[in-house]
Amino acid sequence: MKFKIASKQHISKNCLVCGIENPFGLKTKFYETQTKEVIAIFTPHDKLQSYPNVLHGGISATILDETIGRAIMAHYGQNSFGVTVELKIKYKKPVPLGCELKVIGRMTSDKGRIYEGTGELFLPNGEVAVIAEGKYMKRDLSQIVENDFLGEEWFTSDGIDRDEIEI
Repeated sequence: MKFKIASKQHISKNCLVCGIENPFGLKTKFYETQTKEVIAIFTPHDKLQSYPNVLHGGISATILDETIGRAIMAHYGQNSFGVTVELKIKYKKPVPLGCELKVIGRMTSDKGRIYEGTGELFLPNGEVAVIAEGKYMKRDLSQIVENDFLGEEWFTSDGIDRDEIEI
């Protein structure tokens, strides 16, 4: 599957998922597709291990939750976010460490203050390893964070500019 990229999403300093200064974080880059899906790209390190050479299931849930939570940005802008109300995860295959992985998330239903979404975590060979569906409350970041966060810690990703991403 090839996805045309429309833009990159913002990242922050200390977030577990996208924080560039978090030594234990995933340092994920997020891209919006022309069809308003969000693709996350990350490489899990050995500090996130469960069984030997396998990503902890809680981290798989975390990256899916973040990606679906960010799907709202593709519709309402960089200062919109989804706060998790409910998340359901299905684990299908072990997720390896030390290789680039991709996650796709999207909104499936928009009901005013609440939206629903789904997502998949893909293995390097394109197989789906983990799937998720969730319900989120729409929030403007100014309702969640202190004002200095938006000015000092929420900025354009330094991710590679891409015209398309293949999974």
